[in-house]
Amino acid sequence: MANELRPCPCDIGDRFDYGGRGQEVQVGHIKAYVCKPPASTDKAVIVIHDIFGWQLPNTRYIADMLTTNGYIAICPDFFVGQEAWKPSNDWATFDDWVKTRDASKIDKEVDVVLKYLKDQCGATKIGVIGFCWGGAAVQHLMLKNPHLKTGVSIYGVIRRFEDRHSLLHPTFFIFAEKDEVIPLEQVTWLEQKLKQHCKVDYEVKIYPGQTHGFVHRKREDINPQDKPYIEEGRKDMINWLNKYL
Repeated sequence: MANELRPCPCDIGDRFDYGGRGQEVQVGHIKAYVCKPPASTDKAVIVIHDIFGWQLPNTRYIADMLTTNGYIAICPDFFVGQEAWKPSNDWATFDDWVKTRDASKIDKEVDVVLKYLKDQCGATKIGVIGFCWGGAAVQHLMLKNPHLKTGVSIYGVIRRFEDRHSLLHPTFFIFAEKDEVIPLEQVTWLEQKLKQHCKVDYEVKIYPGQTHGFVHRKREDINPQDKPYIEEGRKDMINWLNKYL
């Protein structure tokens, strides 16, 4: 059965009616959505999808937004052909489902994507952003991958990396004040640990009144009160990438 009584918080928001301006390509053993700006650039951003997978129009919308700001954007299928989560799935099965899709087990795929960006796209400065599941993946990569310059973790699930906070690269963390998935006490705890252990630039920002998914799973016009924060989150993401790439 579906989840009439307890919907997944990730379901809150909209599936955009958006086709994308990029193209799907084969990158090694995985598929990916790629969009390139008109002018040549050596800057690229890897976009890591949420539980709804690499084909979600919302995520491709953000990838294309990066391209309009001068970046090569690539959104690979980090589930490597496994089925993405569907809103109709039973939320009671989610924990078992996500165990087969570990956000800290994407290094092989990231290496393939980095090689593609360098060899096929001429990218030398590469950052990464990610949403929810992908936000946790960003934190993982910022802790261990030496080839990325910076990252933006957007409502990444903190509890997946509770014991590691020595980031290698500047990282921006975006959180929503009213996120059912990530309570504010977890965000406070993360800030304390980063302050103790992190030696690179970082920022943790909480957006008032917002819920999980607000940066990429809400239309700007869904609620006049939300619009400034949706736009601010996206602008902050771009500004962070501009600063470190």
